[in-house]
Amino acid sequence: MTKTLAALTLSTALVALAAPAMAQNQGDWTVGIGIGYLDPKSDNGTLAGLDAEVDSDTRPIFTAEYFVRDNLGIELLAATPFSHDVTLGGSIDAGSVKQLPPTLSLNYHFPTNSAWKPYVGAGINYTIFFDEQSDLGDLELDNSVGIAFQAGLDYMVTEKGAVRLNVRWFDIDSDVTLDGVDIGTAEIDPWLVGVSYVHRF
Repeated sequence: MTKTLAALTLSTALVALAAPAMAQNQGDWTVGIGIGYLDPKSDNGTLAGLDAEVDSDTRPIFTAEYFVRDNLGIELLAATPFSHDVTLGGSIDAGSVKQLPPTLSLNYHFPTNSAWKPYVGAGINYTIFFDEQSDLGDLELDNSVGIAFQAGLDYMVTEKGAVRLNVRWFDIDSDVTLDGVDIGTAEIDPWLVGVSYVHRF
């Protein structure tokens, strides 16, 4: 009888702890802060007749998500500016550029009975390029609009807090000019790998 009662008590306690932690209810908000590693694809197009290379960068990232339905949220991704060096032909320093990649996504969080909570999302990215610097002349990159996809996994560390690992892909292409002359399109299309702490309100 004692073992049965203990088992029942333990089961009830586990359910009581797990249920609120796993819920993603309509009207909930989450806010996340973390670090993101932005890695452009290896072939970044041709600029001025030469193969272009855009390097990687790591910066703080921020998210805010509002649940419009149970397990279905609208999320905004923001970050501090990523900075990229641009190389042409494998050796020519073409300059550097900064960018901000605000992204609006619709995410579906799979309901689970464990502390692990996977989700997927898709949305629109608007990349803003600025502070272009080049010794070759007046370098300019046009802003970009494209689709974005992501997949992530939350691990609940408290009733309302989780550690999040996620991977995103962005369709980012930018027309590039040098001294007002069109020199091609930078095909950046990066992956963003992020680790964050996310809190639910």
